[in-house]
Amino acid sequence: MPDHQNDNDNEISLDRRLFCAGAASLLALGTAGCGDGGGGFGGLNASATGTSASTTAMATATTAAATSETVAPATSAPAASEPTSTSTVQARKFTHPGLLHTDADFERMRTKVAAGAQPWLSGWNALTASSRAQLGRAPVPLATVVRGGDGENHRTMVEDMERAYQFALRWKVSGNTAYADLAVQYLDAWSSTMTTLTGNADRFLAAGIYGYQWANAAEMMRSYAGWSAEGVARFQKLLLEVFYPLCHSFLLNHNGANITNYWANWDLCNICGILAIGVFCDRTDLYDEAIAYYKAGRGNGAAAHNVYMLHPGHLGQWQESGRDQGHATLGMALTGLLCEMAWNQGEDLYGYWNNRFLAGAEYVAKSNLQDGNGQYYSPPFSTYANRQGTFTVVSTAGQPNLRPAWESIYNHYVNRKGLASPWVAAIAAQIRPERSEWGGDQPSFGTLTYSRDAAAAGTPPSGLTAHVTAGQVLMSWWGSAGATSYKVKRGSSASGPFATVASVTDPRTYTDTPGNGIWYYVVTAVSASGESGVSNVARAALPTELRVRLPLDAASGTTATDVSGNAQHGTLQGGASWGPGRSSGSALALDGSSGHLALPTGVLSGLGDFTIALWVYWNTAATNTRVFDFGSSDIAYLALLPRDSGGSMRFTVTGTTWYGEQNIVASALPTGRWVHLAVTLSGTTGTLYVDGVAAGSNNAIALAPWQLGDTTQNWLGRSQYAADPYFNGRMQDLRIYSGALSAADIAALAA
Repeated sequence: MPDHQNDNDNEISLDRRLFCAGAASLLALGTAGCGDGGGGFGGLNASATGTSASTTAMATATTAAATSETVAPATSAPAASEPTSTSTVQARKFTHPGLLHTDADFERMRTKVAAGAQPWLSGWNALTASSRAQLGRAPVPLATVVRGGDGENHRTMVEDMERAYQFALRWKVSGNTAYADLAVQYLDAWSSTMTTLTGNADRFLAAGIYGYQWANAAEMMRSYAGWSAEGVARFQKLLLEVFYPLCHSFLLNHNGANITNYWANWDLCNICGILAIGVFCDRTDLYDEAIAYYKAGRGNGAAAHNVYMLHPGHLGQWQESGRDQGHATLGMALTGLLCEMAWNQGEDLYGYWNNRFLAGAEYVAKSNLQDGNGQYYSPPFSTYANRQGTFTVVSTAGQPNLRPAWESIYNHYVNRKGLASPWVAAIAAQIRPERSEWGGDQPSFGTLTYSRDAAAAGTPPSGLTAHVTAGQVLMSWWGSAGATSYKVKRGSSASGPFATVASVTDPRTYTDTPGNGIWYYVVTAVSASGESGVSNVARAALPTELRVRLPLDAASGTTATDVSGNAQHGTLQGGASWGPGRSSGSALALDGSSGHLALPTGVLSGLGDFTIALWVYWNTAATNTRVFDFGSSDIAYLALLPRDSGGSMRFTVTGTTWYGEQNIVASALPTGRWVHLAVTLSGTTGTLYVDGVAAGSNNAIALAPWQLGDTTQNWLGRSQYAADPYFNGRMQDLRIYSGALSAADIAALAA
């Protein structure tokens, strides 16, 4: 049984900062759900549901179908007959078919199955054994589909949707037009009948989960001469007028709830729905909407939030891993299919942000695998808090969940790209061949549709990162398929020479203690065929390095010049100007109304250990204003509040809005005088200094700046929360360092 999201998600009245600053943990504030996320699977020949009209008359072509089937010759698919678009928006030429499967994919399936090649043949046998891929049942269309609440009947549509997809796939591989004719009959029946999709909050799940699957079934059939142009246009109209508005509405306002109330899969299914509908309906605006949300949306399904934290070795803690494994694996299915659909249109979401999705997939796969002693692996877990509560461990609920979701992920990263993904590879092998996913959350038979020949051996490692953490250099990288070990090499120049400092097997991480200096690293892979070429070069500086210095002492103009040599110049915004300096000259003056200083995107990019220091003169105290706030939205940020709702000064960093803030607390900032402020982080120990003296600390600050990515809204004097007041006062001499300055260094700055 699927669980359900509360429809009435009113905001709690407790002040967000006072509540979070003093809370050791957050109470669970409601339940949430997703589509059949527990992964209730039936066998390939399990009885179908919702088939009350299964014995009604079939179309003439269907009743005359042959009872045996052979695989069609491996020739090109029929030329596409482009349908007339129902949209006036047409800015690009989409590839058709170009959602989960392309003509090249169908050619590969036909070729491999005809040759009896594995694992394609086992995948084909799974499809032909599916009870939903058999002839002899008519569609059962409904005018109104309800998911969630009274009158729920969506399983009838799920049954027909799955059949339409499987009929279309069976036709594409075998060439038997009986299946094509029946797929068209299903599509036409539903587009001629259905007018409404409704229910409680679960209607948004239905719009996304079923919208993208209907679009995929239709996309496969658009080249079939037996589907009329009128039928294609009518199905486009169904998707655009019934499914898309709900998907769009959900991503826009999340059913009126706090945005962290809904788990990642709610966003992801609706992103999938919008993208798939956009492609099938030739709507560039919809396609772009989906891509933009995945890359920069505020919700938990966006790439910046669905992988909450990267642990060493690029192991990415998934947003729902503390919830249960059924929903965590649903996230894998949805994101993998989203990436595949985008890939087939030339957009590499798989590789976005250094293979961010692969990091999450490796984490979820490992969470559902057992070691040689039959014990489940326990990936590292960083406390996660949002509207639903506080989570401190990987959930064992639903463990293992062997959802057939892994072939698309495995075959892209390992066989297309030549990367190592040991945990994804292991779970994909355990499930292969992927069976019918009976619950209807995603299409089935990925072993047939996504399997591809292995990439050429010798792919070099990639995605090497080097972060200064606790005074050491912590490295992670993406490995190479077929590698047995890796050589970590260090040099004093970006061009080498590099000397081997360690030999590493999985996990693909290493911590180096090279001593003070500027260091450069590369990694190579070792396999039976020898040593690969080198990875990208990563740089680290120990113990500290000045990254940004803005004296903030100009007399005129709107630019705050960075004198560090790194060109991180600031820009005065709103009511920002220049006023009297600390001892002489000028200082940045902020009016408390709209004045702030904007710093460039990514100004904290790559920082592990860090120091942020500056002089501040506060004219008038105000609750929840900001000295600085570096973030991309009110979801993830790193900020310093001179006085919060509890009357304290507080440094905070979070990836889940105020619910997940990790804090360092001190006495409120005094007004009417210049004060030197500094914040340092070394490993997980953060310290807040006032006038050169430590005023507060916390040894459980897990989110270093690099975990937040290239933040886009980096401000002095302004908050990520639009309702918070602007800073009223002056600032001078902003310094940002890689590395944590010592207490003596901070005292020297304050002096």
